[in-house]
Amino acid sequence: MTVLLVVAKAPVVGAVKTRLCPPATPAQAARIAAAALRDTLDAVAATPGVIPALALAGRFADAEDGADLAATVAGWPVLPQRGDDFAARLAYAHADVAAAYPGRPVLQIGMDTPQATPARLAAAVRRLGETDAVLGPAADGGWWALGLRDPRHAAALRAVPMSTPATGRLTWAALAGRGLRVGALPVLRDVDGWADALAVAGLVPDGRFAREVAALRRTLVPGGRR
Repeated sequence: MTVLLVVAKAPVVGAVKTRLCPPATPAQAARIAAAALRDTLDAVAATPGVIPALALAGRFADAEDGADLAATVAGWPVLPQRGDDFAARLAYAHADVAAAYPGRPVLQIGMDTPQATPARLAAAVRRLGETDAVLGPAADGGWWALGLRDPRHAAALRAVPMSTPATGRLTWAALAGRGLRVGALPVLRDVDGWADALAVAGLVPDGRFAREVAALRRTLVPGGRR
């Protein structure tokens, strides 16, 4: 059984989705982030035949919607993120899961793609069963999902610069450089800026994320950015 790992940051006001400001206030941005995370956690929980897990930076006690987020992951293993930068935190998260679940493959996602449905995640898990690794490219050049038959290979991420237009390509090369067969997953759009939020909300109009984006749109003055 595959471990479906969410790597996330607690949606604390001023610490998440700051590129949505403006038009969002820091509090609105945190609510949007919380909604994206709730949608993601719900999708993971609804994915059949997986072991859900969360690697968390920060505390839900300090976050928007913190009580509901904590209730959503009740019973999940929640691993504190560790490491000096994002690449290290990803590598450590995979290593921690490998230690907790020896021999289990891992499919890791973040909290920026609330359009990742249970069906899409289940398809990614099946694809991982056919190869050594899978990578889901993001439209901005990064990636939204990484699957590893042996999660210890995530150590390769330490040499990859994160959050650049070349991150996806360099991650693929780093995995292939370890002799891994890498399969591609569908391209998704990360939610970074306001245009991303609008586009992704349109793909999942019934989710919490879309409702929070719609709530922000209603606050914008006529003629403002929409």
